[in-house]
Amino acid sequence: MGTASSTIQSLIRRASSRYTAGPRFDHARSACERLAAGGINTVVCYWNNAFESPVFVAQSYLRLVDLIRDLPVDSYLSVKAPGLNFDLELLKRIFEETQRINATVHFDAMAPETVDRTLDLIDNARRIYPKLGYTLPGRWRRSLADVDRVVGMGLRVRVVKGEWPGLNGDESHPRDGFLRVVERLASSNARHVAVATHNTRVARQSLALLKAAGTSCELELLFGLPQRALLKIAAEHGVKPRVYVPYGQAGLPYRLKEAARDPRILAWFVRDLLTGPPT
Repeated sequence: MGTASSTIQSLIRRASSRYTAGPRFDHARSACERLAAGGINTVVCYWNNAFESPVFVAQSYLRLVDLIRDLPVDSYLSVKAPGLNFDLELLKRIFEETQRINATVHFDAMAPETVDRTLDLIDNARRIYPKLGYTLPGRWRRSLADVDRVVGMGLRVRVVKGEWPGLNGDESHPRDGFLRVVERLASSNARHVAVATHNTRVARQSLALLKAAGTSCELELLFGLPQRALLKIAAEHGVKPRVYVPYGQAGLPYRLKEAARDPRILAWFVRDLLTGPPT
């Protein structure tokens, strides 16, 4: 049983490696430098595994701050509050370094049971460091209510489809929910909104809503996924594109257990397994 489980995990790591720059810091540096050479802004993150200590995760984030400082384009840091064990003292150490380069620290969306604890951490952290952001998943209905809180805290916002199902059936259609969150942000004087999608229809509609409202916005893309059509959409709407570049332990941008409901998920997994990391 243990051997079978290890084999499955190994296959998942191989398939999901397409969506990270690689397992090492130098992979992230190389990816960001290639993007910067093309004038593309970035956001960088370390994807930790469940066995790494919060101190080690914080140190990995600090290395990324050094990377951001050296890039000739705009870049910011994304962090995962559970990986830091929601520790404000560890965040303070990160803030000391990001303050030196005036960089944003953004909090990724994680499982739904982490949301309230993450928002409480941000509420305390913003009194120490104001350049913060938070991610709202469109598939959770609660995200519409969370708009008021994050805008009230003056946070930058990233809108994503969302990988985790909501608690107790808190579910919207991913595309429709995404657009509803964007529409709410557009009418709420949000500080800045990153539209994080590879769906061309959703990207066009979201950017049009935000531009019409005069809301500062950008299009954010995930490293490893096709970009050409989305870069064209960003140019059409006069917004800067940005690429999210993670390194470390990869996570799949789809849920294998949903394959029975949507066979395309299994097809994507097999494709990524066969092709491995992008060259």
